[in-house]
Amino acid sequence: MLRLLAVLLSLWLAVPVAASQRQAPEPELRSLLQEAIAEADSFADRFDAEVWLVDMSGRLSRYLRDPEERLTLLRLVHREARRAGLSPELVLALIHAESRFDRFAISSVGAQGMMQVMPFWKAELGRPQDNLTDNATNLRYGCTILSFYLKKENGDITRALARYNGSLGQYRYPAKVIGFWQDYWFVR
Repeated sequence: MLRLLAVLLSLWLAVPVAASQRQAPEPELRSLLQEAIAEADSFADRFDAEVWLVDMSGRLSRYLRDPEERLTLLRLVHREARRAGLSPELVLALIHAESRFDRFAISSVGAQGMMQVMPFWKAELGRPQDNLTDNATNLRYGCTILSFYLKKENGDITRALARYNGSLGQYRYPAKVIGFWQDYWFVR
């Protein structure tokens, strides 16, 4: 019980820091998001697809009970991660950390959906109609943003994840995502 209270207190104290570090959107990232919204397949062959989907579906079953819903989400994750040059398993770990696969999650600072995308991006892109609780939209935005930060940080996953979370210079969030990646989603 004390550990839970300590975790909740540390999360509560971290929120103002993350919220205050919001930077103005970078023009290059805005452009990438606009391109990503306009595009959309990802597996090398049918066998690879089946193996990966079956494996990941089993891992995801504790969060999403409906097998059809799981497979639909996994296909979207794989497609958007590959389109953005990311590991689909890393994206699953980020979603695990951000929302525990709740597409309707809203953070205390207003981030929405599975990948917890900030709604200001819709205005930046001139797309106020976009629904960030729609998995396809949320994944397109989130994967593009993470890919941008990964490139900006020259492949440094820790720094890219911290940027994604708005906590650059802190390591708690990246450690959490990397832990989920290694413990739950990494393909051996």
